[in-house]
Amino acid sequence: MRMSELAGKTIISDETGRNFGKVGDISFICDTGELMNVIVKEPTQMAKEKQLQQDEHERLLIPFAAIKSVGDFVIISEKEIF
Repeated sequence: MRMSELAGKTIISDETGRNFGKVGDISFICDTGELMNVIVKEPTQMAKEKQLQQDEHERLLIPFAAIKSVGDFVIISEKEIF
């Protein structure tokens, strides 16, 4: 899957169905290509209250390992966020 296919998809919790915002970008390690985090664009108030990890630009991050599936939405596991 290409980043262009992920960008703008809504991020939804598998457990609660809560909306976290949209996929803005992906961070990765240049040397290895390992995917690290999804950068949340247009985070919802609920996502802001979850105290997610932030990058140096104060953008909210969701660990790539928390992604369970990608289709019309990006489905994440809240249990694996923290």
